[in-house]
Amino acid sequence: MNDNAAPIELLFKKVEDFSKTTIELLQLKAIDKTADVVSTLVAQLAIIIAAALAILILNIGVALWIGNLLNNSFCGFFIVGGFYTIIAIILCVYNVAWIKKPLNNTLIKLMLKQNNS
Repeated sequence: MNDNAAPIELLFKKVEDFSKTTIELLQLKAIDKTADVVSTLVAQLAIIIAAALAILILNIGVALWIGNLLNNSFCGFFIVGGFYTIIAIILCVYNVAWIKKPLNNTLIKLMLKQNNS
């Protein structure tokens, strides 16, 4: 009977080691995917912030230029503000098709991307 006990204990030990290794591998894969997604989002956020600042400065310049053409600086700002109000309404109407679905698809592709290394 003792002869059978040793192989069964060895089998249980191997199953336990395999389980621990599998769990550790899954944790490392989750960490890798999370780091990949977060780093991509942070890089995109930096680009968006830089672009937003550039657009803000350009919009102030355009508003002042239009105001100068109309001899009333307030009108230039109202025209630029109205333009962005129209864009905001369009984005609200088409939010799911233009923003939500592509963003979801991009995040899913990043999370499901297979490691080539």
